[in-house]
Amino acid sequence: MMQQRLKSVALENVRIHDVFWDKYIDLVEDVILPFQWELINDRVEGAEKSYCIQNFRIVNEKRKEPHMGMVFQDTDVAKWLEAVAYSLAKKPNAKLEELADQAISLIEGAQCEDGYLNTYYTITGKERWSDLLEGHELYTAGHMIEAAVAYYEATGKEKFLRVVSRFADYMCDVFGSEEGKNHGYPGHPEVELALVKLYHTTGEERYLALADHFVRSRGEQPCYFEKEDCVREGNYIFPEFADFRMDYLQAHMPLREQKTAEGHAVRAVYLYSAMADLAGEYRDEELLKQCGELWENITQRRMYITGGIGSAAFGERFTCDYDLPNNTNYSESCATIGLAMFSNRMFQITRDGKYMDTVEQALYNTLLAGIAMDGRHFFYVNPLEVIPEVAENNPTMRHVKTERQKWFGVACCPPNISRTLASMGNYICAAGENTIYSNLFISSEISAELECGTVGIRLAADYPSKGEILYGFTGEEAKTFTLAMRRPGYCSRCTVKVNREEVFPREEKGYLYLNRTWMPGDQVELSLDVPFRFVHCNPRVHENIGRIALMKGPRVYCLEEADNGKYLRSVMVSPDAEITEEYREDLLGGTLCAAFQGKRIDYSQVSEVLYGDERPAYTEDTFTAVPYCEWNNRGKGEMIVWMRECL
Repeated sequence: MMQQRLKSVALENVRIHDVFWDKYIDLVEDVILPFQWELINDRVEGAEKSYCIQNFRIVNEKRKEPHMGMVFQDTDVAKWLEAVAYSLAKKPNAKLEELADQAISLIEGAQCEDGYLNTYYTITGKERWSDLLEGHELYTAGHMIEAAVAYYEATGKEKFLRVVSRFADYMCDVFGSEEGKNHGYPGHPEVELALVKLYHTTGEERYLALADHFVRSRGEQPCYFEKEDCVREGNYIFPEFADFRMDYLQAHMPLREQKTAEGHAVRAVYLYSAMADLAGEYRDEELLKQCGELWENITQRRMYITGGIGSAAFGERFTCDYDLPNNTNYSESCATIGLAMFSNRMFQITRDGKYMDTVEQALYNTLLAGIAMDGRHFFYVNPLEVIPEVAENNPTMRHVKTERQKWFGVACCPPNISRTLASMGNYICAAGENTIYSNLFISSEISAELECGTVGIRLAADYPSKGEILYGFTGEEAKTFTLAMRRPGYCSRCTVKVNREEVFPREEKGYLYLNRTWMPGDQVELSLDVPFRFVHCNPRVHENIGRIALMKGPRVYCLEEADNGKYLRSVMVSPDAEITEEYREDLLGGTLCAAFQGKRIDYSQVSEVLYGDERPAYTEDTFTAVPYCEWNNRGKGEMIVWMRECL
């Protein structure tokens, strides 16, 4: 029997003050959101134009000008608004709120009388809902809904919520299984999970029913998309769609029969997030089981060590089990964020710590690698190995950027990173009945509503640099409740002390449960074993046979040319090599580095002969590794995660 789904603690009740995360989260309000506002207004010199706000102004002012940018360009401002909302939930900012209100007024002014909202179709006059496969109308609607819900929750202002509710009402009239309605569903899933959020905010059950329709009708045969003109006549908006089959859209078979993650990685994990939502809402054990099977397929066969997914650049998609190339992979930032969303939902339903292990892996690595330390440059693609002169001259690697970019014509990733950083509190802890779950060890102050009343916890950590986690209970009276602390899957040993006396909590599904009457001032010390460790890959991954990677806790490390010179592929290291930790305050705002001995080819002894009998000579050397998430912040250069293993 499924338990009641856990809830995230409200963002305004989670105050983060963490030595590691602050340098990223503080960027959101101080740098990223103002900078991205300038970007979507096309006021940043040298950056690709967004045209997003321009399109809304064209509609508002009824100008006879063409729509510019992609069909989903409206989502640039939607995701920006969602990030603003999360920022405002934690800290008022009158200037930022004023900009957001200006954007919302533009969105309201672009809404049609019947509730429809989409600048591309309004400006071009193309028939609505005629190209669900690639037109992104429902995807764009989903991001608008998510932004409006977040903004209402943060500010209490109803204007944006009324706009998207009118749009959702219109969609409910258009779509459904009933005769006379459109039986289609999104080419790019997103609106499904957004409709669930809107249902929770408004209580309107038909929003939940529409989300359920979109999910459960997906893949029914004959496939809906095959009826559309773009498929029948080949007149695609995006020419590459002519080469894609229906598995690209997760529509190749009835959804309940799908057991492996196929197609476009972002589409897949957004869809699976909605499936998990619906499984929780309807207490659907079979749907939840299917979600678990899909999650296992991703994380055990199709996920990079960094939490990245989607190994193929063509189609930004999954390929097959164990196909995980390092230098040509795509690993779109949005896909990793979607995986974290999916995994967090699965944890909230099952209370199984393995899902939060994956959330942690994704957030500490690929998410943060997508943004530079200055908050003004971004990666869309996240490879695990880069040789700049190869990536810049080999057309098969044209998707790999050797330096972060200011912006992208298709700019889904930068604002997605922003909204995730702004909402980190949603992942730190969760609450249900009379238990608070501690998921991520990020220094913070938490106030959670449990059955026993309001519970205050102060969490102090320098994780994963150190494994000492301290919980202090605040408040003025005793409370009886359960503290559940995640024991990460990598952690072989841990100890727990309450008020300096060792205790032995009940452990279940990766959580340590302590139930007692807590007094103000009580403390819990959780000591996790977080050593540097060399990690092997399943040898079915051909790319990584004979290679090892370095990790500390969830954090993946890499070698960079800035520390180790060129030809990093020649580096060999023993898994028994002694690792020395070195915290460098002068590097990237403070970074814990790792140093170890190994071997490398002595290229000063290598001739210019392309083929011959000469064997390369190796020399001993000391190598320095830095967190993967911080690579490429010191200029262009080689980078490698998987090093050759000395046997």
